[in-house]
Formats: sequence, C-alpha cells, structure tokens
Amino acid sequence: MRLIERLLPHGTTYDFIRYRLVAFGITAFLIVGSLVSISVKGFNFGIDFAGGILIEAQATGASADLHAMRTSLGELHLGEVSLQEFGNTGRDVMIRVQRQDGAEKAQMEALAKVKETLGSGYTYRRVEIVGPKVGGELVRDGVMAVALSLLAIAVYVWFRFEWQFGVGALVSTFHDVITTFGLFSITGLEFNLTTVAAVLTIAGYSVNDTVVEYDRVRENLRKYKSMSLYDLLNLAVNETLARTILTVSTVFVTVLALLFFGGEVLRGFSIAMLWGLIIGTYSSIYVAMPMLVYFNLRTGKERAEDEQAEAEASQAP
Repeated sequence: MRLIERLLPHGTTYDFIRYRLVAFGITAFLIVGSLVSISVKGFNFGIDFAGGILIEAQATGASADLHAMRTSLGELHLGEVSLQEFGNTGRDVMIRVQRQDGAEKAQMEALAKVKETLGSGYTYRRVEIVGPKVGGELVRDGVMAVALSLLAIAVYVWFRFEWQFGVGALVSTFHDVITTFGLFSITGLEFNLTTVAAVLTIAGYSVNDTVVEYDRVRENLRKYKSMSLYDLLNLAVNETLARTILTVSTVFVTVLALLFFGGEVLRGFSIAMLWGLIIGTYSSIYVAMPMLVYFNLRTGKERAEDEQAEAEASQAP
C-alpha cells in the first residue's frame, strides 16, 4: 500500500477523459475484430461443446500417475485427451476424450481402448458419452447465461444510478465479454465450460470496478455542484485510481499463479482472467466513464436548480 501511495500520491490530476476519442477508436477496433474472427474462424470448442467421452476413474492402489496416463492414452491417437485430478485422495481422475468420427459404435470402441490401456489398476465410477446434441444445448445455455448476466448488470446499474450509467456499464461490460470471446477465437485456445465461467467472472469483476467509479461520480455530483462534468469525471477516476491498481495487482498475481501452477486444465481459465483484468480496467476508465460526457448527465448545479424549481412549483398556489 505504501508503495502505491508513493507512486500515486494523493491528488493526482491525470487527464484520462482527454483521450476518449482514441479510446473509442481502440474499443471499436477490438469489438469489430473480435466479431469478424468469431464469424469467420469460430471457436476451438472443447469436449464440453463439441461432444466426446467423459470418464471418472479411480486408482485402486496408490495415487494416480497422471503423467503415465497422459502418455499411454496419447499413444492411442484418439485426438484430444485431457486429464484432471479431483478430490482429496489423489486417486480420482476425470478423463475427457474427443468425440470420435462415427456413430455410437465408434465412441464405444474408443472407450474400450481407454479402459484396456489403463488396465485393472483403475475402477470406473462414471462414464458418459456427450453427443453433439448435448454439446449444442450447452452452447445455447452458455450464450444465454452470458446474455442474461449482461442484462442483469445493466438493470442493476440503471436502478442504482440513472439510465446513462446503465448504458455505460452495459457497453463496457459487453466490450470486455466480446473481446474475451475474440481472444479465444483468434488464438485458437480451447473454448469450454471453464471459459464460460471465466467470462462470467470477468463480467462481474468489470462491473464491480465500474460501479466503484460511478459511485464516486455520484458523490462528486453532490459535493462539487459548480464543477464541469469533464473535470468531475477525471476527478472520480483519479480518486479511485489507487484502489483500482491495488485490486488489479492483487488479482493479477493470484491468476498468474494459477496460470503457471494450475496445470493444463486451468490454462484457458487463467488466460481469460488475465485478459479480463487488463481489458476490464481499461474499459472502466476509458469506455464507461467517457461515455457519460455524451449522455447529457446533469451536473450538481443543474440538479440543485431542478430541485429548487420543483420546490417552488409545489409551493405555488
């Protein structure tokens, strides 16, 4: 905290709103580029969405040897095979195998090969074959979850503040979500249910950052009645800047640890979160705040004049 205070002493006056047109151009480029990539290239769907075989296996003896399992299953040439340890015993492993070309018979043959390769050292607690229909339903439910979360965020901010704030929060959060989708489309990273969880987390983090800044704007509207809206927005960003950097730094270090030590299963989630932290902070400062300049948000002086006029009108005979 002391280091941040030295880097950002009290009373900073950085002119963030000055670069709003450049920021809007960058934002438009990121959104359009993401939409084009999603439309043209699409996603590299994981087993959750593309379908495949899900197996929960438990080692009968010592802890499961994930390295040996990954090596032996990789030699079967069944396509993508992912392993994830779960539980506290170190014996339980979740195995996901890419959907094989062909009907149910091809999936059963692949399942038999996996069991034969692992041998008698494992028992199988659950086996599921995820078909393309189930994968399609998961895609639809994932899209619906993201869309409803964006709508709920906009409604919440609208009711807590004013409609201008709700629109600003919706646009900035949509920007964060769609650019995260674009990142996965452009890079070809596996897109699965874990990615959807990361996107929803990013949306929540982004709106939290935006609400903190909007709340400071609302306070300053009451406190500085004669200050112009341009200066007031800059003041709100500067006053919350230290808090923003502290929060981002703390979460960034945590997610960075997940990226390096969380294994392959959490790789996509960690990358999405790291991107979300950066793009979410950017959008809160350079998208959500500058948009208020163009929404005719009333200053504190104008609000006071309106309240006085209403009071005089109610007292008139």
